[in-house]
Amino acid sequence: MAPLPPPELCDWLVLAVLLVSAVLSDPLSRCPLECRCDAGFIYCNDRGLTAAPRSLPPDASVLYLQNNRIPNSGLPAELRGRTSLRVVYLYGNQLDQFPSELPPSLRELHLQDNNIRSLPRAALARLPLLEKLHLDDNSVSTASIEEDAFRDSRRLKLLFLSRNHLSSIPSGLPPALEELRVDDNRISTVPEHAFRGLASLRRLVMDGNLLANQRIADDAFARLGNLTELSLVRNSLLAPPANLPAPRLQRLYLQENAIGHVPRDALRGMRRLERLDLSSNNLTSLPTGLFRDLDSLSQLLLRSNPWACGCGLLWLRDWVRAASASVNVRGLMCQSPDRVRGMAIKDITTEIDGCLDQQQPLPAPPGPAATQLPPPQGSLFTLKSKRPGVRMPGPDSPSDGPSVSLTVKPVSPDSIQVSWRAAAPRASSFRLSWLRLGASPAVGSITETLVQGDRREYLLTALEPQSTYIICVGGMQPHDETPVCAKTATSEAGGGEEERGSPLDRDSDRLGVLSLAGVIGGATALVSLLLIFSIFCWYSHKSGLLLSSGPQASYSRGSRKGDDYLEAGTKKDNSILEVRGPGLQMTALNNQQPPREEYVIHTIFPSNGTSLYRGTHTVGYGSNRGYREGDIPDIDYYHT
Repeated sequence: MAPLPPPELCDWLVLAVLLVSAVLSDPLSRCPLECRCDAGFIYCNDRGLTAAPRSLPPDASVLYLQNNRIPNSGLPAELRGRTSLRVVYLYGNQLDQFPSELPPSLRELHLQDNNIRSLPRAALARLPLLEKLHLDDNSVSTASIEEDAFRDSRRLKLLFLSRNHLSSIPSGLPPALEELRVDDNRISTVPEHAFRGLASLRRLVMDGNLLANQRIADDAFARLGNLTELSLVRNSLLAPPANLPAPRLQRLYLQENAIGHVPRDALRGMRRLERLDLSSNNLTSLPTGLFRDLDSLSQLLLRSNPWACGCGLLWLRDWVRAASASVNVRGLMCQSPDRVRGMAIKDITTEIDGCLDQQQPLPAPPGPAATQLPPPQGSLFTLKSKRPGVRMPGPDSPSDGPSVSLTVKPVSPDSIQVSWRAAAPRASSFRLSWLRLGASPAVGSITETLVQGDRREYLLTALEPQSTYIICVGGMQPHDETPVCAKTATSEAGGGEEERGSPLDRDSDRLGVLSLAGVIGGATALVSLLLIFSIFCWYSHKSGLLLSSGPQASYSRGSRKGDDYLEAGTKKDNSILEVRGPGLQMTALNNQQPPREEYVIHTIFPSNGTSLYRGTHTVGYGSNRGYREGDIPDIDYYHT
């Protein structure tokens, strides 16, 4: 028989068993029943939770709570004490305030796709170690960000504020910031101090805003000496912004703007630039030597531009051929003239080689553009640029037998209809320029646009009422003469002076008046018929003529009981549900008595002020072009 262990050993064994049992029975050491735990990763996502678990294992470092229905009240105060947490995912919930129940040990926080409306300094101050903050798809506006909100976020390196309601760059951003995304907002101005103190910023994305050259300060981006990527896609730029940071820039995205001119020194000093995208703009040519400093360029995207493959692009063809081994050029397809339409410029030989014999200089656009001035950039708060010595061709400019006749006609206080006739068919584009006259013809902003060669009219909009304008139309080819100009004025009454290069066709005006009268008369008759039909339907319904058979005929408005009345003006019985308001009815369509049921009607308010038809977050999602195309002013857009 084996000897028994000493009593002291038995006591130690019993104590060890009790300790293990106590640890196993501690609720803080167990994984929550509604979650799954795996080596510090707590998976509580996509479970329809309305509250976060109160207890977590002591080794919890990453907590997944995304895609639930958790409001701010569903975050327990016990979370503050879980200092082992480093990353929390709370996107796709029902938060309307920045959460204040999070532990101070967090390094990364995901709050996108909620309805957070403000950024208070006190809540951010509780997260002093935070390095990455994702706030995409919320309702944060510039005014709702408290002053010095990021003062205590000294370690913040990544800030995403895409698809919010920002109208400007937030002030007081932390100096350690390396990546900033503010795409798909309503930012229209970038003052000189917008990025002050952000010397560490490496990536800046401002796609899908309302940026225009006149509202970007000349040195707005110049202070970002460490910037490696700049994206300004889907804005309203007419040229690349001035003084872009050149030393370390590697990727520059300018596609889907209205760029029609690139200054010769726009890319000067960008020796580390690897990718340049100018697709989907209005470029017809590029100045000689534009790419001379791009020693590291590996990809050049030029798709969807109306390239005019004339003598002005001879240098570009030679450059593409010489750099084909190291640079991948995409989309450089000729759109004019017709004999080379659809051809890649590198494949053109005799059509451009003939320019060598002619010794023609680069084609200069007529009129004021011949001075090679870019679209006006100017100071942020000086939208009229003073240009002594630069003259806009006046209506009395000399011309020997012009081949283009011009007609201008104000059609409203802020728009002018421009039409012209060409003596001979043209394959190239027309250059349309207009200038608002002030106290002196040398003071003003010249605006230009390119019009396809097959068009003969253009509507100028967003003009100043009761103002005088000079409007010029000219060709794009070197042999084209001085552009034809005319002067007119807008007025409150929609009229204005008219000066034309050819007689107007008054019959077309009379036809337009008659057509407008016909449309108004038809619309009036249609409205009258609809009104008569609506009165008939209302009277028939009230008399019971339309529902004279079936169980609906037995319905009596006076037979309701007290328990049939519901809240908010909704009345219910066994056959019909009525809602006071626009007239919603739910009616039984068969002869059977419907079962007694409760009906609840919910009013749906989509988050972030968006439409119910909300798609996935693609590149084009959330673009504010819809606001611009719908002529919705900035001051008329509010979030409720």
